Amino acid sequence: MKALFFTLLLFFNYLPAQGQSKSEDFFQTSDHVQIHYKVSGTGEACIYIPGGPGQGYPSFELMGGNHLEKNLKMIYMDQRGSGKSAQSDDYHLDKMVQDIEELRQHLKLNKVFLMAHSFGGIIAVSYAKKYPQNVKGLILANVTLHFLNNESVKEQIDYANELLHLKNRKIENDSLSSELSKLSKSLRSKRMGYRFLTDDIETIKEMDKIDSLNPRIIDFGMAVISKPKEYPEYYADYAQSTKDIKVPTLIITGKKDKAVGTKHYQSFKFVNKQVVSIDGGHLLYYEKNPEFINTVWTFVKKEK
Repeated sequence: MKALFFTLLLFFNYLPAQGQSKSEDFFQTSDHVQIHYKVSGTGEACIYIPGGPGQGYPSFELMGGNHLEKNLKMIYMDQRGSGKSAQSDDYHLDKMVQDIEELRQHLKLNKVFLMAHSFGGIIAVSYAKKYPQNVKGLILANVTLHFLNNESVKEQIDYANELLHLKNRKIENDSLSSELSKLSKSLRSKRMGYRFLTDDIETIKEMDKIDSLNPRIIDFGMAVISKPKEYPEYYADYAQSTKDIKVPTLIITGKKDKAVGTKHYQSFKFVNKQVVSIDGGHLLYYEKNPEFINTVWTFVKKEK
């Protein structure tokens, strides 16, 4: 299971269109952590929050997210303890939220769109709840708002049994994690571990090929995964608190997304939400790129 959220590191060669601005730099947070970021594109400002936990931004940017730059000024950031950013002694959720706010201030941005993928949804909604006055709109792509929740894990177990041609059996909630771990090991032994993310092995081959050329640190992700008692806030249910978030919210979900669950988005309670369901898996920004890009642009045009 742990490996599932670390495999979303996809890269693709891309040249920005003529006329687009592009800059890459570091800034220092108020608690003296160096954060790596990149600004590219033109239009409304949109800060991207990676998934993982702890993946760097190139997994989204270079597998098709950069096509958004034609109509959006994309601000990509490596979270503390991730990608090219520095390590920290503190990876608590409030620090991750504050890093986004300090980057916004550093870039002298007013209200921004906030986009998140997968695990990044937890950080995005936490920011929107604390700083609603700074958010024009939330864009949540294949996100989880309750990391490793029972219903999504049960769906993964059922799917794994289907792939392995095994019968489903009743599993108690306190045994779900160990059951999924066992099934995931069996899938990996048959070279099918990637199926929670995508049906296309070529996507994974490309990921492995390019990822090997881009070394990065994964301290944040390892802290969340290996120290759940130290970072319990990442395992809380944030879907319920979304009823208090009134900013316009676009939810993009995959009809075949087994990484966060195909029905998890139904628990979100945003007051002002639009749901777009795309016939694909967890990596819609790559495998369904034109539909994904147009969905985002349509939402931004309406809310800007």
